[in-house]
Amino acid sequence: MDSTMIFGMLIMGYFVVVFVQSGLDKILDWKGNLLWLTPHFKDTIFEKQVPTALGIITFLELFTGLISLIGLLDLIVFSSIIFAFLASVLASITFLFLLFGQRLAKDYEGAKTIVIYMIPALLAVYFLN
Repeated sequence: MDSTMIFGMLIMGYFVVVFVQSGLDKILDWKGNLLWLTPHFKDTIFEKQVPTALGIITFLELFTGLISLIGLLDLIVFSSIIFAFLASVLASITFLFLLFGQRLAKDYEGAKTIVIYMIPALLAVYFLN
C-alpha cells in the first residue's frame, strides 16, 4: 500500500466525519440552525431564502459524506482512487458554497474557519488526481 492510498483513506475518513456530522446536525436541529442562520443572513440576497439555502447545503454535506464513505470503501476494497478523487472535488465545492455564505454574511472569522477545512480538500484533489 503506497502513501497515496493511505493519504486517500485518511482524508476520506476526515470528510466522512466532517460532512456526515455537519449534515446530520442540520437535520436533527433544523429549527436551531434556522434560528441562528436567519439573522446571520439578514440584509443579504439570501435573507428570504435561508430555509432553501440550508436545505441545499445540508444535501451537499450529506451527499459529499456519502461519496466520501464510498471513496473510503473503494480504496480499501479495490485500491481505486476514483471515488476518493470525486469526493475531494465535491468537498471542495461544498466548502466553496459554505465560504461564499460566510463571506456574503460578512462573517470573516467564520470564513477563515472554512478555509482551514478547505485546505485538506484542495490537497486531496491535487494528490489524488
